[in-house]
Formats: sequence, C-alpha cells, structure tokens
Amino acid sequence: MSASGPRVLHVAGHASCGFYNRITSCLGSLSLLFPSRLKIVEHDFGDRTKFRQWLVDDGFRNNFRDPMGKEHVSCPIIWISKSLKDGDPDPADIEKYLGGYDKTLDWCRDFMEPADGADAKPEAVMVDDGHTPDHGYEYDLVVIGGGSGGMAAAKEAASLGAKVALCDFVKPSPQGTSWGLGGTCVNVGCIPKKLYHIGATLRESIHADANYFGISTLGTQPDELGQLPTIQTESQWNVVKDNIQNYIRSLNFKYRVRLREKSVQYINKLATFKDAHTVELVDKKGRTSEVTASRFLVAVGGRPTPLDCEGADLAISSDDVFFLEKDPGKVLCVGASYISLECAGFLAGMSKDVTVAVRSILLRGFDRECSERIGNFMQQHGVNFKMKVTPSKLEKLEDDRIKVTFSDGSEDVYDTVLGAVGRTADTAKLGLENVNVQTNPKNLKIVAKNEQSTCPNIYAVGDVMEGCPELTPVAIQAGISLARRLFGGSKEPMDYVNVCTTVFTPIEYSCVGLSEDDAIEKYGQDGIEVYHREFLPLEWSLSQNRHDSNAFAKIVVDKTAKERVLGIHYVGPNAGEVMQGYGISMKNGLTYRQLTDTVGIHPTSSEEIVTLAITKSSGEDAAAGGC
Repeated sequence: MSASGPRVLHVAGHASCGFYNRITSCLGSLSLLFPSRLKIVEHDFGDRTKFRQWLVDDGFRNNFRDPMGKEHVSCPIIWISKSLKDGDPDPADIEKYLGGYDKTLDWCRDFMEPADGADAKPEAVMVDDGHTPDHGYEYDLVVIGGGSGGMAAAKEAASLGAKVALCDFVKPSPQGTSWGLGGTCVNVGCIPKKLYHIGATLRESIHADANYFGISTLGTQPDELGQLPTIQTESQWNVVKDNIQNYIRSLNFKYRVRLREKSVQYINKLATFKDAHTVELVDKKGRTSEVTASRFLVAVGGRPTPLDCEGADLAISSDDVFFLEKDPGKVLCVGASYISLECAGFLAGMSKDVTVAVRSILLRGFDRECSERIGNFMQQHGVNFKMKVTPSKLEKLEDDRIKVTFSDGSEDVYDTVLGAVGRTADTAKLGLENVNVQTNPKNLKIVAKNEQSTCPNIYAVGDVMEGCPELTPVAIQAGISLARRLFGGSKEPMDYVNVCTTVFTPIEYSCVGLSEDDAIEKYGQDGIEVYHREFLPLEWSLSQNRHDSNAFAKIVVDKTAKERVLGIHYVGPNAGEVMQGYGISMKNGLTYRQLTDTVGIHPTSSEEIVTLAITKSSGEDAAAGGC
C-alpha cells in the first residue's frame, strides 16, 4: 500500500495455536486504535493439519519472494498485501512476507514508534510482584548470570540499598572451553573480537599503506619509481592470543572486586529454580545448596547454536575460537551472521585462508546495500564465499584436518570449522517450567514486558529476553533501568528504539534506526527518500592498494514528516566512533535539515554524513570527488 492508505496484514494459522491467538489479538487492537493506518485480515484454518496442508503441501508459501517465506512451516504466518481485498488468501495480492509471531511483534513495535520522534516514553506498567520490605527471604534480589546486564543490575540495586547476590557459573562449551566472570562480551564476544579486529586492521595498514607514507624496514631503498617495497608481516597466533587472554583475566578480577565493593555477594554456582522464591545451587564438585529471594533476575545470555549436520561435534564456535592453542590454519566459517563475518574478517586479516559458507544472504536484519558492500570488500581482501550452501557432513581425517561435504555435493578440507549460525538463550536447564515463566519455544528466550516475565517476581534482561537487541550496552542500560524501578522508585521504562550498533568486519559498518528496506516496508517507497554518497577516506587516499576500497554513507528520511531521519548507515573506517553521536540525535527526532545545518569536522569521514545531498531518486552518481 502507499503511504495514503492503511497497511493490510494477513494472518494465517489456526485457533488452537496460542501464538496465532496472541498475534491476532495484538494486531486487532492496533487496527482498532489506528483504523486509517492498519487493517487486519484473518485466515483461521481450524487446526494444525489443515493449516500445514494449505501452507506446505498445497504450496502457498512458494508464492513469497523472500527465501524465509518459502521455508516457513510454523503457525502463524503473516504477510502484507497490496490491496484491501478480503476473502481467501490471494497469491497475486502478496506485497511482502512479514514472518511469524516474533517478527510481527517487532513490526508492531516499529509501527507504534512516535511519528514526530519526540520523547514520548510512558510509565513502565509493572504487575505487582508481592515484594515488601519485610519479605523474610535471604535476599531482596538474586541475579542469575554474571554478564554485563546482570552485573550492572546487581551493582545498581545494591547501591540503592537492596541486599543482592549474583550467581554465575560458566558451563563449558562442547569443546570444553570455559572462562571467568563477565559473560559473553568480555570473555568470548565484544572484547576479544575487537582486539583481534584491531590487530588484523593494523596488519592491513602496515601491509597496504606504510610504504606510501615513507615507512619501511631498515635498510630498504626506493625502486626506480621512488616507491618503497611493501613491508612483509606475519601474525603469530599464540602471541596475540596470550596477550588478549591475559588482559581478559585482568578484567575478570576487576569485576570480582567491583561486586565486592558494591556489597554484592558473588556465588560461583549453577542456579536452577525450585519455586518462585528458591533456587537450588550446584558447585563444581556437585554439592548442592539453596538460596531464597523476594525477586530474581535472569541474565544468562545465550550460547552458540550448534551446527545441524553429521559430524557437527568437530566444529568449534565463537566460544572456542579465542582460546585455540594452535594456529587455526585454513578455516571454514559457517553462517552469514555478524559473528561469522567478524571472525572471518579478523582471521583473514591475520593471513589465514578463510571461506564463509552462506545459506541465504549476508547479515540478515541489516541494510541490504551496506551488507553487500561488506561482502564485496571482504571478497576483494581475500575472504572466499560459498553461496547457497550449508555443510551436510564433517569428517575427521588422519592428519586431524576436517573434510567438509556441502549441500551442493562439493567437498573441501579445512584445519578449523567455525560454526556461527546463530545463538540460543541459555535457559534450557534453569527450571523455568517450575515457575511458569513463558519462553519462546524456538530460541528459548524469556517472554517479558518491561523486563518482567510471566512469573511477576522473576525478571529478565539482555540477550535472554525476547525482543531485546542482542547488544552489551542494551543489557547494561536495561539492567540499570530495571534496578531503579524495582528499588529506586523510578517509573521510566527501558527504551529499545534507535540503538546504534556496529559490525566489526574488515570494513566496519555502523548504523542506527531503520534500514532502507525496513523503511520502505513501513512507510512505502513513495514515503521515503535516501541520501547517499560513496567516497575514499583520507587515510586511504595515498595508497594505490586502497583505491577500489571506497567508504559509503547514507541516510533514510520520511518525506511525509519534514524529512525526519529514519536511519543512518556508514560503511568505512572507525564506524563505531563515527556513529555514536548520531545516535543521540536520532533519540531526539533528528531531521535532514538539522543534520545538514550542522558544520562538520574537516577532514573526517563523519562529516560526509552531514554533507549528504545526492538522492537515490535523482539517479545521480553517488561517487564523491574533491575534498
């Protein structure tokens, strides 16, 4: 539909499915509140068998262009149509596949975003959890999970006068890898990933740029053209691995000290719910004990989803790659997630032979144009891509290498296979079934509203919570916000909208707000405009090795609302540093005029964003020239 009429959503499923009933109720409420913007058409097939017959056996799903739509098997399925027609589902009327329950909830959240970008935070509505000052339990709050979100909540609650304990127990990976206090980010995520990325980027700069800046090894002389020879480098895996692990161990120790300074009791034991106010604790030797609390916070995060193929146990995951005792050698990265591409990038940057196996598209959920630029850059810089394949079999050879058979019948041999096909919430053995905490059966994430689960005194923050961006700063902010509501009298909810994120691939990508595709889906093609520019960063301008490595910036605006900025995207050096300030502006309803009225800092890559003037609709060349 165009921006002038309502969006028409079709919901197909069967009334015996709870997810179908909940999403139709949710969408029905929205259409009642916004009749000029949204219309819902329901298709109830009565039972699961008839629904599957229509969707799978009769082939209705094959009418979707989206590959995910063609593979959809679960109830419900939701799509957007081109017209206001009722009646039986019409394949010719399909505009866009939306998804299932989870994706549609995300769509609803975006639908409810204030149109003027103003600060319209309501008070957080919380169910009474029964907490009283004289509750009689051992603790006011027990936090389960020692990652960034859990520690932030524990320290904030303690600073507000609560008696707090934090339970943290790292279950070893299938390969036997374990680590210290701090969760995924510190031990097997953001911190080691960024440090390896820095090392790979440094090596690339030395190799590609140093001689153009007159830097060479001692004793070398310019050639007849006046050019110095390229500096030859090698990466020593154990040196960087040991240095990074030493740094991380220092962080593990600092976190223990900070918990002690805040009077948070640290319990290095595995916690499982017995009832709503009691958890059983098991230590490394199998000894059990119990602890009680008025309130609990689950902040256990997620763990890598294992590969689904024969011999999958031969693969490592992102839980293991930073601890490898030997050089990874020739590597296969399975998956096109940001984790897979980041690992592939820094491994290739350390001169490893790297291949990425991609089932469908790169960086699902991110802007398509920017994702394709990242893929092209990585391919130009030595990363191999096998598209439209997955591993079907892994076999260990006599020399300890791994033979991989792919779904297209091709074969190759690798020293290391790294699975990075997604993550699953680490809730399977928490005993949530004992306390009636609802989880999403697909990803095991806890269903929560304002971080409060379906058991009122049990809360969740971070990657373990359904609908929460899987980002460390989000978990930290959510933990602090929740603690202030529980123990500080605050009514302010956590704001999950317009959160900046960065992908640390060889050419970095940072963004905030909607992708171009999502903006088109929400506002219609005629409702948006895109300003974009391709440019050569100054730091790459001298090197002949870099002249095919352009950076890229674009903003997406709502033409119907004074060109309010819907999304900002940047692909280039130091992307995270470039984007942070724009995130603040996005929180405050940034418009294109405000952006371009800002005087940039020259010469920087960030100034390209405040000088964007070429629109996609104009058809003009987005390549930039001059200074």
